[in-house]
Amino acid sequence: MTETTPQQGRKILIVTAHPEPRSLNAALAAFAVEELRAAGHEVRVSDLYAMKWKAAVDADDYPDHPADERLRVMDASERATLAGRLSPDIVAEQEKLRWSDAVILQFPMWWFSAPAILKGWIDRVFTAGFGYGPNVPPPYGEGPLAGRRALVSVTIGARESAFSDRGIHGRLTDVLHPLQHGLFWFTGIAPLEPFAVYGSNDLPEERFAAAKREYRRRLDGLFTDEPVPFRSLVGGDYGRDMRLLPGVEEPGTSGLDLHVRPRG
Repeated sequence: MTETTPQQGRKILIVTAHPEPRSLNAALAAFAVEELRAAGHEVRVSDLYAMKWKAAVDADDYPDHPADERLRVMDASERATLAGRLSPDIVAEQEKLRWSDAVILQFPMWWFSAPAILKGWIDRVFTAGFGYGPNVPPPYGEGPLAGRRALVSVTIGARESAFSDRGIHGRLTDVLHPLQHGLFWFTGIAPLEPFAVYGSNDLPEERFAAAKREYRRRLDGLFTDEPVPFRSLVGGDYGRDMRLLPGVEEPGTSGLDLHVRPRG
């Protein structure tokens, strides 16, 4: 990684989700920590399995919620967030996000999504009043976490061709859309193109070495590579009904690609 001066150092939160500390995911997370710190950045790690993170949202997340009152999660989380009365583990993770300039999610793809423990981190940490809602800036570009960047680093057992445009699993871009667009961009975080290690169930040493070389390059560009150019909600491309206006897209564009501005 290119050397930086202390003045150039940034703050990066790495969130990892794998139950085995000797796993490929753990090795990639450790590699990222080493590379980023060597470049002069500050790094914090949330190892969700090591933390024994509670994945399920429930009333315990909001200590002041009356036991005899129906739990309306959005309303309860917003009241607790604005009052500073969330459970301590949620508060700690929100503080890490506020502290960070960039977030890296490191996880294995399980059933075309992130492991449940990581989804639970998202569900519990991105509360109303923190990640979304009427008391924070509008979503999709100007959200409350705007100014930050995000990188998904995912290991995948399948071959890369299966996640291509004609691959049976669908494009990786589409599979990760809920994270890239629905979590990061929704809250204002600018996501980079994902980094993926395919064929991860049996990765020989030479392929692991190649993966690290590519990952080093991606980490080096964490603050300089162009993010995915998702359209802003308030940029004039969408109507009041939050639908893309006719004719804004290039001819032939369809599906999720409608929400990405043409590059160049």
